[in-house]
Amino acid sequence: MVTYDFSGKVAFVTGAAHGQGRSHAQHYARHGADVVVTDVSGDVESVPYDLGTEDELNETASMVEDEGQEALAIGMDVRKEDEVKSAVEEAVDHFGRIDILANNAGIVTISDMTEMDEAMWDEMIDTNLKGVWLCAKHVGQHFIERGGGGKIVSTSSTNGLIGSPGNGHYVAAKHGVIGLTKTLALELAEYDVNVNAVCPTVVNTPMITGMAEAYGEEVLADIGELTGPMNVFQPEDPGIESSDISEAFLWLSSDAARYVTGIALPIDAGTSAK
Repeated sequence: MVTYDFSGKVAFVTGAAHGQGRSHAQHYARHGADVVVTDVSGDVESVPYDLGTEDELNETASMVEDEGQEALAIGMDVRKEDEVKSAVEEAVDHFGRIDILANNAGIVTISDMTEMDEAMWDEMIDTNLKGVWLCAKHVGQHFIERGGGGKIVSTSSTNGLIGSPGNGHYVAAKHGVIGLTKTLALELAEYDVNVNAVCPTVVNTPMITGMAEAYGEEVLADIGELTGPMNVFQPEDPGIESSDISEAFLWLSSDAARYVTGIALPIDAGTSAK
Protein backbone atom coordinates (compact mmCIF):
# COMPACT_ATOMS: atom_id res chain seq x y z
CA MET A 1 0.00 0.00 0.00
CA VAL A 2 1.32 3.43 -0.96
CA THR A 3 1.71 5.85 1.95
CA TYR A 4 0.32 9.37 1.72
CA ASP A 5 0.37 12.16 4.29
CA PHE A 6 -2.91 14.04 4.62
CA SER A 7 -2.13 15.28 8.13
CA GLY A 8 -3.90 18.56 8.85
CA LYS A 9 -6.20 18.16 5.87
CA VAL A 10 -9.97 17.70 5.76
CA ALA A 11 -11.74 15.49 3.22
CA PHE A 12 -15.43 15.98 2.41
CA VAL A 13 -16.89 12.68 1.17
CA THR A 14 -20.37 12.32 -0.34
CA GLY A 15 -22.28 9.03 -0.49
CA ALA A 16 -20.30 7.86 2.53
CA ALA A 17 -22.87 5.69 4.31
CA HIS A 18 -21.54 2.54 2.67
CA GLY A 19 -19.82 1.24 -0.46
CA GLN A 20 -17.14 3.27 -2.19
CA GLY A 21 -17.80 6.41 -0.14
CA ARG A 22 -17.23 4.56 3.13
CA SER A 23 -14.02 3.11 1.76
CA HIS A 24 -12.79 6.54 0.64
CA ALA A 25 -13.52 8.01 4.08
CA GLN A 26 -11.59 5.24 5.81
CA HIS A 27 -8.65 5.56 3.43
CA TYR A 28 -8.36 9.33 3.86
CA ALA A 29 -8.46 8.87 7.64
CA ARG A 30 -5.90 6.08 7.52
CA HIS A 31 -3.51 8.53 5.90
CA GLY A 32 -4.09 11.33 8.40
CA ALA A 33 -7.08 13.36 7.21
CA ASP A 34 -10.09 14.36 9.25
CA VAL A 35 -13.23 13.49 7.32
CA VAL A 36 -16.69 14.94 6.77
CA VAL A 37 -18.99 12.06 5.82
CA THR A 38 -22.29 12.87 4.14
CA ASP A 39 -25.18 10.93 2.67
CA VAL A 40 -28.90 11.17 2.06
CA SER A 41 -31.05 9.71 4.81
CA GLY A 42 -33.81 8.05 2.84
CA ASP A 43 -34.52 6.33 -0.43
CA VAL A 44 -35.16 7.71 -3.92
CA GLU A 45 -38.49 6.78 -5.48
CA SER A 46 -37.15 5.38 -8.76
CA VAL A 47 -34.39 3.34 -7.08
CA PRO A 48 -35.61 -0.19 -6.19
CA TYR A 49 -33.01 -0.89 -3.50
CA ASP A 50 -32.14 0.67 -0.15
CA LEU A 51 -29.79 3.63 -0.07
CA GLY A 52 -27.55 4.53 2.85
CA THR A 53 -29.11 5.15 6.25
CA GLU A 54 -28.30 7.55 9.06
CA ASP A 55 -27.10 4.63 11.17
CA GLU A 56 -24.74 3.51 8.41
CA LEU A 57 -23.42 7.05 8.04
CA ASN A 58 -22.72 7.23 11.76
CA GLU A 59 -20.99 3.85 11.49
CA THR A 60 -18.73 5.27 8.79
CA ALA A 61 -17.92 8.18 11.10
CA SER A 62 -16.98 5.69 13.81
CA MET A 63 -14.68 3.91 11.35
CA VAL A 64 -12.92 7.21 10.65
CA GLU A 65 -12.48 7.73 14.38
CA ASP A 66 -11.13 4.19 14.71
CA GLU A 67 -8.34 5.31 12.39
CA GLY A 68 -7.47 8.03 14.93
CA GLN A 69 -9.03 10.95 13.05
CA GLU A 70 -11.96 13.26 13.71
CA ALA A 71 -15.21 12.71 11.83
CA LEU A 72 -18.26 14.86 11.23
CA ALA A 73 -21.41 13.14 9.92
CA ILE A 74 -23.93 15.31 8.04
CA GLY A 75 -27.17 14.20 6.41
CA MET A 76 -27.25 15.79 2.96
CA ASP A 77 -29.13 15.29 -0.30
CA VAL A 78 -26.78 16.24 -3.14
CA ARG A 79 -29.79 17.14 -5.30
CA LYS A 80 -30.73 20.06 -3.04
CA GLU A 81 -28.54 23.15 -3.16
CA ASP A 82 -29.63 24.47 0.22
CA GLU A 83 -28.55 21.21 1.88
CA VAL A 84 -25.22 21.13 0.05
CA LYS A 85 -24.48 24.77 0.90
CA SER A 86 -25.43 24.20 4.55
CA ALA A 87 -23.29 21.05 4.81
CA VAL A 88 -20.23 22.79 3.36
CA GLU A 89 -20.71 25.72 5.74
CA GLU A 90 -21.10 23.35 8.70
CA ALA A 91 -17.93 21.50 7.73
CA VAL A 92 -15.95 24.73 7.40
CA ASP A 93 -17.33 26.04 10.70
CA HIS A 94 -16.34 22.79 12.42
CA PHE A 95 -12.90 22.14 10.94
CA GLY A 96 -11.99 25.58 9.64
CA ARG A 97 -11.32 24.27 6.13
CA ILE A 98 -11.95 21.67 3.46
CA ASP A 99 -9.01 20.47 1.38
CA ILE A 100 -10.44 17.56 -0.60
CA LEU A 101 -13.85 16.90 -2.12
CA ALA A 102 -14.54 13.23 -2.86
CA ASN A 103 -17.61 13.67 -5.06
CA ASN A 104 -18.91 10.11 -4.84
CA ALA A 105 -22.68 10.05 -4.26
CA GLY A 106 -24.63 8.25 -6.97
CA ILE A 107 -27.41 5.83 -7.89
CA VAL A 108 -28.03 3.32 -10.68
CA THR A 109 -31.30 2.14 -12.20
CA ILE A 110 -32.17 0.11 -15.29
CA SER A 111 -34.59 0.90 -18.10
CA ASP A 112 -34.50 1.12 -21.88
CA MET A 113 -34.48 4.71 -23.07
CA THR A 114 -37.71 4.31 -25.03
CA GLU A 115 -39.52 2.97 -21.97
CA MET A 116 -38.02 5.10 -19.19
CA ASP A 117 -40.33 7.49 -17.37
CA GLU A 118 -39.39 11.10 -16.81
CA ALA A 119 -39.05 10.73 -13.04
CA MET A 120 -36.38 8.05 -13.39
CA TRP A 121 -34.43 10.25 -15.82
CA ASP A 122 -34.72 13.33 -13.59
CA GLU A 123 -33.69 11.54 -10.41
CA MET A 124 -30.63 10.07 -12.13
CA ILE A 125 -29.45 13.35 -13.63
CA ASP A 126 -30.20 15.26 -10.42
CA THR A 127 -28.21 12.82 -8.29
CA ASN A 128 -25.34 11.73 -10.52
CA LEU A 129 -24.67 14.97 -12.41
CA LYS A 130 -26.37 17.94 -10.77
CA GLY A 131 -25.25 16.68 -7.35
CA VAL A 132 -21.63 16.51 -8.52
CA TRP A 133 -21.89 20.08 -9.80
CA LEU A 134 -23.52 21.42 -6.63
CA CYS A 135 -20.86 19.93 -4.36
CA ALA A 136 -18.06 21.14 -6.64
CA LYS A 137 -19.69 24.58 -6.79
CA HIS A 138 -19.83 25.13 -3.05
CA VAL A 139 -16.58 23.44 -2.08
CA GLY A 140 -14.99 25.21 -5.06
CA GLN A 141 -16.19 28.56 -3.73
CA HIS A 142 -14.55 27.72 -0.42
CA PHE A 143 -11.28 26.87 -2.18
CA ILE A 144 -11.35 30.22 -4.02
CA GLU A 145 -12.14 32.23 -0.89
CA ARG A 146 -9.66 30.39 1.33
CA GLY A 147 -6.77 30.28 -1.11
CA GLY A 148 -4.08 27.63 -0.99
CA GLY A 149 -5.53 25.23 -3.53
CA GLY A 150 -7.61 22.10 -3.18
CA LYS A 151 -8.55 18.78 -4.77
CA ILE A 152 -11.82 17.63 -6.33
CA VAL A 153 -12.16 13.98 -7.34
CA SER A 154 -15.50 12.87 -8.77
CA THR A 155 -16.85 9.41 -9.48
CA SER A 156 -17.66 8.89 -13.13
CA SER A 157 -17.73 5.33 -14.50
CA THR A 158 -16.64 3.20 -17.41
CA ASN A 159 -20.10 4.22 -18.58
CA GLY A 160 -18.71 7.73 -18.76
CA LEU A 161 -16.40 6.45 -21.50
CA ILE A 162 -18.59 3.97 -23.38
CA GLY A 163 -22.28 3.35 -24.03
CA SER A 164 -24.25 0.68 -22.24
CA PRO A 165 -27.74 -0.71 -22.94
CA GLY A 166 -30.47 -0.39 -20.36
CA ASN A 167 -29.18 2.65 -18.50
CA GLY A 168 -28.73 5.50 -20.94
CA HIS A 169 -29.61 8.05 -18.24
CA TYR A 170 -26.69 6.74 -16.14
CA VAL A 171 -24.41 6.83 -19.19
CA ALA A 172 -25.47 10.41 -19.93
CA ALA A 173 -24.85 11.51 -16.34
CA LYS A 174 -21.45 9.85 -16.13
CA HIS A 175 -20.34 11.30 -19.49
CA GLY A 176 -21.52 14.62 -18.08
CA VAL A 177 -19.33 14.22 -15.00
CA ILE A 178 -16.27 13.98 -17.26
CA GLY A 179 -17.27 17.12 -19.18
CA LEU A 180 -17.89 18.95 -15.92
CA THR A 181 -14.50 17.76 -14.61
CA LYS A 182 -12.63 19.09 -17.64
CA THR A 183 -14.37 22.46 -17.45
CA LEU A 184 -13.83 22.87 -13.71
CA ALA A 185 -10.17 21.91 -14.14
CA LEU A 186 -9.72 24.86 -16.49
CA GLU A 187 -11.79 27.30 -14.43
CA LEU A 188 -10.11 26.49 -11.10
CA ALA A 189 -6.51 26.10 -12.27
CA GLU A 190 -5.68 29.72 -11.41
CA TYR A 191 -6.66 28.92 -7.81
CA ASP A 192 -4.33 25.89 -7.70
CA VAL A 193 -7.25 23.45 -7.56
CA ASN A 194 -6.91 20.06 -9.26
CA VAL A 195 -10.12 18.54 -10.62
CA ASN A 196 -10.22 14.93 -11.82
CA ALA A 197 -12.60 12.02 -12.28
CA VAL A 198 -12.26 8.29 -11.68
CA CYS A 199 -14.01 5.76 -13.94
CA PRO A 200 -14.59 2.45 -12.13
CA THR A 201 -15.87 -0.76 -13.65
CA VAL A 202 -18.29 -2.88 -11.58
CA VAL A 203 -17.41 -2.54 -7.89
CA ASN A 204 -18.60 -4.92 -5.17
CA THR A 205 -20.84 -2.58 -3.17
CA PRO A 206 -24.36 -2.59 -1.70
CA MET A 207 -25.48 -0.65 -4.79
CA ILE A 208 -24.46 -3.47 -7.12
CA THR A 209 -25.90 -6.09 -4.77
CA GLY A 210 -29.16 -4.15 -4.57
CA MET A 211 -29.30 -3.75 -8.34
CA ALA A 212 -28.79 -7.50 -8.84
CA GLU A 213 -31.55 -8.29 -6.35
CA ALA A 214 -33.93 -5.80 -7.97
CA TYR A 215 -33.27 -6.58 -11.62
CA GLY A 216 -31.88 -10.12 -11.50
CA GLU A 217 -28.39 -11.59 -11.23
CA GLU A 218 -28.18 -11.88 -15.01
CA VAL A 219 -28.41 -8.13 -15.64
CA LEU A 220 -24.64 -7.57 -15.64
CA ALA A 221 -24.08 -10.60 -17.85
CA ASP A 222 -26.68 -9.33 -20.34
CA ILE A 223 -24.98 -5.94 -20.51
CA GLY A 224 -21.58 -7.60 -20.83
CA GLU A 225 -22.73 -9.59 -23.84
CA LEU A 226 -23.28 -6.34 -25.71
CA THR A 227 -20.43 -4.21 -24.36
CA GLY A 228 -17.79 -6.89 -23.77
CA PRO A 229 -16.28 -8.03 -20.44
CA MET A 230 -16.32 -5.54 -17.57
CA ASN A 231 -13.19 -7.18 -16.19
CA VAL A 232 -10.76 -8.81 -18.62
CA PHE A 233 -8.97 -10.54 -15.75
CA GLN A 234 -12.07 -12.31 -14.41
CA PRO A 235 -14.95 -11.99 -16.90
CA GLU A 236 -17.22 -14.39 -14.99
CA ASP A 237 -16.91 -12.42 -11.75
CA PRO A 238 -16.24 -8.83 -12.83
CA GLY A 239 -16.53 -6.98 -9.53
CA ILE A 240 -13.47 -5.24 -8.09
CA GLU A 241 -13.18 -3.84 -4.56
CA SER A 242 -13.93 -0.35 -3.24
CA SER A 243 -10.37 -0.15 -1.94
CA ASP A 244 -9.11 -0.31 -5.54
CA ILE A 245 -11.04 2.88 -6.27
CA SER A 246 -10.01 4.52 -3.00
CA GLU A 247 -6.34 4.16 -3.93
CA ALA A 248 -7.01 6.20 -7.08
CA PHE A 249 -8.81 8.86 -5.03
CA LEU A 250 -5.84 9.06 -2.66
CA TRP A 251 -3.34 9.51 -5.47
CA LEU A 252 -5.38 12.19 -7.22
CA SER A 253 -5.84 13.95 -3.87
CA SER A 254 -2.11 13.93 -3.09
CA ASP A 255 0.84 16.12 -3.98
CA ALA A 256 2.11 13.26 -6.15
CA ALA A 257 -0.59 14.26 -8.67
CA ARG A 258 -0.04 18.02 -8.38
CA TYR A 259 0.19 18.42 -12.17
CA VAL A 260 -2.66 16.06 -12.96
CA THR A 261 -5.95 17.79 -13.70
CA GLY A 262 -8.90 17.37 -16.03
CA ILE A 263 -8.47 13.62 -16.52
CA ALA A 264 -10.88 10.70 -16.37
CA LEU A 265 -8.82 7.86 -14.88
CA PRO A 266 -10.15 4.37 -15.74
CA ILE A 267 -9.98 1.85 -12.90
CA ASP A 268 -11.79 -0.56 -15.14
CA ALA A 269 -9.94 -3.88 -15.37
CA GLY A 270 -9.55 -3.42 -19.11
CA THR A 271 -13.15 -2.49 -19.93
CA SER A 272 -12.21 0.54 -22.05
CA ALA A 273 -9.28 -1.24 -23.75
CA LYS A 274 -11.62 -3.09 -26.09
